[in-house]
Amino acid sequence: MTRSACLIFNPVAGQGNPEVDLERIKTLLEPTIALDIHMTTEEIDADHLAREAVKRGVEAIIASGGDGTLSATAAALVGTNIPFGVISRGTANAFANALGIPDTIDAACQVILQGKTQVVDAAYCNGKPMILLAGIGFEAEAVEQASRESKNRFGMLAYILAGVRQLQNLQTFEAEIETEDKIISVTATAVTIANAAPNTSILAQGPAGVVFDDGVLDVTIVAPANVAGAIAASYNLLRTAFSGLASQRDDIGYLRAKSIKVKTEPPQKVVLDGEIIGTTPIEIECVPGGLTVFVPTAEEEEEALLEKLEGLPNLVIEDKVMKAKPEIEAEVLMAG
Repeated sequence: MTRSACLIFNPVAGQGNPEVDLERIKTLLEPTIALDIHMTTEEIDADHLAREAVKRGVEAIIASGGDGTLSATAAALVGTNIPFGVISRGTANAFANALGIPDTIDAACQVILQGKTQVVDAAYCNGKPMILLAGIGFEAEAVEQASRESKNRFGMLAYILAGVRQLQNLQTFEAEIETEDKIISVTATAVTIANAAPNTSILAQGPAGVVFDDGVLDVTIVAPANVAGAIAASYNLLRTAFSGLASQRDDIGYLRAKSIKVKTEPPQKVVLDGEIIGTTPIEIECVPGGLTVFVPTAEEEEEALLEKLEGLPNLVIEDKVMKAKPEIEAEVLMAG
């Protein structure tokens, strides 16, 4: 059992009383764990505090706040083997939900006290750590529309309302998705590359369940023909997320790969772990087993389907291995 830990606490996260929340965390954890408490501020973020804690050689790091705080803290822990405790107090709590960690203070603290850890994957997107997912197109536009004021007022409903508004401006784009072994060209409205994602991140749910410790990334391509199609596809993905059955719609495709490059025409906004980071192109690389997290006893995951691309509009798949083969044969002949 860990006897000491650095607690990184975001006092402006969520809608509760931060002083009451912090006291509750201390009441639950401090009889067993000596807490070194550090607050985030406008000038000092969770990433900085976590990196300083890593330099000090802490036994464990616990973060309490929204997904931004949790992702920033986790980013500093990738590749360190330092156990990471999660106490969610945000709007979506996507990170906790993706890993099956309770999103109440009492239950989350019990998970940390139990001391069970699991090694999960992480990733890097354009050099930035990625714990959850990168969304291109529709999702990025919707996230940008969900203002801090609306999230504080409506909570998770703010994202849904922003998504409904974004349907009125539904736009398609041409995407080129390159993996280790193929190049896929397709017309889409959204491309989501997930390392881990809760059921509520429906645009990541094509394969019915994102596996966060398999050493690969899950890509979902959504390509409805119109607004009605987008609504139908979203409903299908919602059912997929909670039924565990992969989508079979022609306008939804998915695949898995260790590394992903995405180019679009025209350039599209990109949301990374809930924050807009710019526009395409992006390059994402999985880091297998990059993060050690305190988790509850895990249920056995159903194996998700690896790939389905048939039916997507203007689909072209180029096999990189077959393309390279004639060039290799020519080089062998010349050498001979």
